[in-house]
This record gives sequence, structure tokens and C-alpha cells, in this order.
Amino acid sequence: MKLKSVAAILLASLGVTAHADDALRQQASAMIGTLPEKMPGSEKDTPALVELGKQLYMDTRLSVNDSQSCNSCHNVTDNGPGVDNLPTSPGAFDKNGERNSPTVWNAGFQFAQFWDGRAEDLVEQAKGPILNPVEMAMPAEPEVEKKLSKVPEYQEQFKAVFGGDNPITYQHIAEAIAAFERTLITEDRFDDYLAGDDKALNEQEKRGLKAFMNTGC
Repeated sequence: MKLKSVAAILLASLGVTAHADDALRQQASAMIGTLPEKMPGSEKDTPALVELGKQLYMDTRLSVNDSQSCNSCHNVTDNGPGVDNLPTSPGAFDKNGERNSPTVWNAGFQFAQFWDGRAEDLVEQAKGPILNPVEMAMPAEPEVEKKLSKVPEYQEQFKAVFGGDNPITYQHIAEAIAAFERTLITEDRFDDYLAGDDKALNEQEKRGLKAFMNTGC
């Protein structure tokens, strides 16, 4: 018996055939697919805007007592999961909210934001936690603008990105944070598999993927 035939028999005994990967890949591509390389709305995002948004996202000064940043509840540091993995998240005064924090990864692909969908897009969503009395607890938009306007680096960056005489506005803050969040797109072995890498998933994972789709999950 030829070596190739022996290999085919062994693979068949595991439920794998020469065409199994192609068929599974086609089914997964049709039912699940891969994420686009860029998020909607990112066409006009500049590197400077994204960098400003990243700094704001990580800045605890957006909270009333300098204790909370966006990253506190939606951790993306070192490719973190975009959440804090807690049942509910503590805010600036250590009081917990009523819901856990949804991941910020791929959030811009969703048709609405927050668990209840009350925000239409990332810009609107970014405005919410800063003023939420249980979360970052800033009292009002003008107070946020006034606080950031005292930071020399922000004076320069907002001026360079947005122009104008008074560029540090609440709207611009939210727009910058949203621009950074539009870069948070996941890439993993599943994408590699759909792109043609048969070894990106092991056989147990492939069987799980097939069961996931055939069961209707």
C-alpha cells in the first residue's frame, strides 16, 4: 500500500478527508465570514487623531477624581480582552454599576452601542461613561473641557488635529476616542484558517466549528 493511501485512511478514520478543510472553510466563510480590515467611519481617521484618541482612552483625568479611564473597564493594554472580567464594574467612587462592561473589540462593527443599544455609534457611546455618576462621574461637559484645557499637551494636540481657536470640545473628545476604538479589530487563528491555512485550527477545533454551524449555534 502506498504511503499516500495509508495517510488517507488514517485521516478518514479521524473524520478528515482531503477535501474536508475546503468544504468546512467554504461553509464557515458563507455562514460566519471574516471581519473587514477597516471599520465603517475610519476612512477619514488620521494617525494623529487615532493617537489622540488612544491617549484620551487611557487617561484617568477624564474621571472626576483621576481614578478611572476608559481602559479601566475596557482593558485593551497588551491586547487585553477589552473588558475587566467582572460581573459589574466599579466606578470612580468604587460603586458598581448594574451591568458588566461589554468588550470594545470590534464594537464599531455593531449597529448600536451599549447592551441596550441606546447609543447609535462609537462617538455617542464615548460620551456616556464620562458623565455617568456611577462610572467616571464628571459633572458636565464644560467641566471635562475645562479640565483637559489645562493640559499643555492636549492644547497642542487638539489644535493640530481639529484646528480652530477652542478645539477641546466634548464632541471632539468623543470623536477622538471613537477613532482609536475603530482600530480595535481582532485577528486570530480562525481568520487564518478561512484564509487557507489548514493548520491554523487543530482537528478538535475543526470538529467543534462544524458542530457549531450544523447545530445552528
